Amino acid sequence: MRELQDELRAYVAWAEEAGLKNLAASRQPPAAGKDQPESASGQRPAASESRTVEAALKLPILDDVRANLGECTRCKLHKGRHSIVFGAGNPRARLMFVGEAPGEDEDLQGIPFVGRAGQLLTKMIEGMGLKREEVYICNTVKCRPPNNRNPEPDELAACEPFLKGQLAAVKPEAIVTLGKFAAQTLLRDSTAISRLRGNWREYEGIPLMPTFHPAYLLRNTGPDEKRKVWDDLKQVMKKLGLPIPKKGES
Repeated sequence: MRELQDELRAYVAWAEEAGLKNLAASRQPPAAGKDQPESASGQRPAASESRTVEAALKLPILDDVRANLGECTRCKLHKGRHSIVFGAGNPRARLMFVGEAPGEDEDLQGIPFVGRAGQLLTKMIEGMGLKREEVYICNTVKCRPPNNRNPEPDELAACEPFLKGQLAAVKPEAIVTLGKFAAQTLLRDSTAISRLRGNWREYEGIPLMPTFHPAYLLRNTGPDEKRKVWDDLKQVMKKLGLPIPKKGES
């Protein structure tokens, strides 16, 4: 019951931030009163409350987030994009990866992490004993910055409600942020990624592990940086109760 209430509160918080105030209000469970029966003690029956909350949560929340994003023109990135790159994977995933911004391949296909960095991310996920379709993958911003430059503060701010909406919808047990912008956006922390990575933090009560972006690993091919990322992922595996491959199996 508490879990259902927490899920509804998370959705309402996103809806209000994204500007869906009427929708948010309509999805709050009605207060005990003229429409809700009360027990002799003045409390609404638990079963009735549970049905109310469950009914409110039987909604395509990810679809709501995507629909509200629409053909977004909230920042200047829309001027040069081919596609909005929303998110992909299991809508009830235990593990969620959050990257920074789409690249050229992602912009053309409308799918996150399908270029060289995406291929490496897929290998990282498989190294954890998972399949790509078992996790959920998205980016901090949904449109490709020109020439793959870093996203700017106003662009991050424009997309943040929709990133939060995806997190509220999926409700993962753990988050892995890839690169500094994803970590800094969710944590409200400007600390360098080299210092953030490898240390558990929290986002809205969800354990969050910052690590390097796969694109960084493609540029820095030495074993030390890859080992750091693998150490970070092993912490995530331990948190989720996944078996950690023995040395030489990863």
